[in-house]
Amino acid sequence: MSTNRVVLPSAISVNNIQHRYKDHYALKGISFEVQAGALHGFVGPNGAGKTTALKLICTLLKPQRGEIHVFGNDVARDTKAVRRSIGFMPDHFSMYRQMTVYEYLDFFGAAYGLSVKERNRVIDDVIELTDMGVKTTSLISGLSRGMQQRVSLARVLINDPKLLLLDEPASGLDPRARIELMDILRALQSLGKTIFISSHILSELAELCDSVTIIDRGEVKFSGAMDDLLDRGKTEDVYVLTLNGEVEHVIAGISSLASVSTVELVAEGRTQYRVSMHPGLELKQLLCEVGQSDLEVKSIIPERKQLNQAFMDLTTGGVA
Repeated sequence: MSTNRVVLPSAISVNNIQHRYKDHYALKGISFEVQAGALHGFVGPNGAGKTTALKLICTLLKPQRGEIHVFGNDVARDTKAVRRSIGFMPDHFSMYRQMTVYEYLDFFGAAYGLSVKERNRVIDDVIELTDMGVKTTSLISGLSRGMQQRVSLARVLINDPKLLLLDEPASGLDPRARIELMDILRALQSLGKTIFISSHILSELAELCDSVTIIDRGEVKFSGAMDDLLDRGKTEDVYVLTLNGEVEHVIAGISSLASVSTVELVAEGRTQYRVSMHPGLELKQLLCEVGQSDLEVKSIIPERKQLNQAFMDLTTGGVA
């Protein structure tokens, strides 16, 4: 007995997109997909084609060749349907600085055709979500960069979009404001939003995103799960061992274990070591051998390739 399975459309489906400015190809037939509900990073050097791709997805440009679908709607033929489902926050945004936060959000609520009652409810919701309750009567001109970013994000949420397209949302923010913004984005994902975030802050993307697309010189170099990217090209399993106090002959002792290929001191004056294991051997073998030795080990933590290194391995930099 067969059953019909409903296949939900991807949030974003980019298929063989080319885009040229005069004699310069900004995009050279790129393809990638973003699953609904994902928090997806979009990364590339300056001039790689990120901004062009974002403009195409949010209908500010029309594809010259290829197709883009947002929740199954073609960006060229179903433009209105696409725009109803997205919220776009550009890197550099203009704001009506002599309005208060509430007036600004109310203006955009009216522009979306919401009634006064609907606007009041929606504005209260987005203000609570972005934690701006104490700033509703403040002039936008007097807000910090971080608070202005929150106002811009709140504006993007007014029409309750399913997909958020954010271009460098943490640009210019201090560390605390960046952390708070990342917490808001995680909360939005938990509410079912799909978030597509272009950023150069690679360490934050590694912690925040569950999938990523890397673009360089108008070509996609990688697109998939963040875990797959960080494990890409791995030839050995690497662990960080933290020892209880000073242990004599640590390097010699750990190096003598059958499953270990190399041992490196993480930092001078610290009792941490990077231990590389031979390919195909499992952590339990290392645990067993360490347990049988006289080494006082406090913890053993897997070390993963950093996004910075994965990015450098895949890209060359420069304009296509």
